[in-house]
Amino acid sequence: MYEHILVPIALDHGNHTAQALELAQKLKKEGGRITALTVIEEVPPYIAQYIPEGQLEKNLEEARAQLKAEIGGIPGVKAEVILGHPGISITEYAENKGVDLIVIASHRPGLQDYFLGSTAARVVRHANCSVHVVR
Repeated sequence: MYEHILVPIALDHGNHTAQALELAQKLKKEGGRITALTVIEEVPPYIAQYIPEGQLEKNLEEARAQLKAEIGGIPGVKAEVILGHPGISITEYAENKGVDLIVIASHRPGLQDYFLGSTAARVVRHANCSVHVVR
């Protein structure tokens, strides 16, 4: 059983969210915790200058609301939204927050994933903790 489980959730690929959260609940140690994490891609500086003031904060708030709706009120699941590159940010978050298991949903790999790599593949390769991939 695991003390702190991280469940990264891509809000635009929500078809396995419930399955990943259910698995995390089963693998959580009594008294353990689950964090649902969404990573929002940072806006490049050359584009940021054209975005209205306060838009980034508005986008983060909307993502938090959407993540909380995606979680569906499961007790004991904390919702976090951060900025960054998903593959890198997930592994860094896990390392910095003492996560001992990442439960991540993944789609079936397509040809583009062999050239570019998916977020789940990057997490599996670079995480310093156990990773369970849900398909």
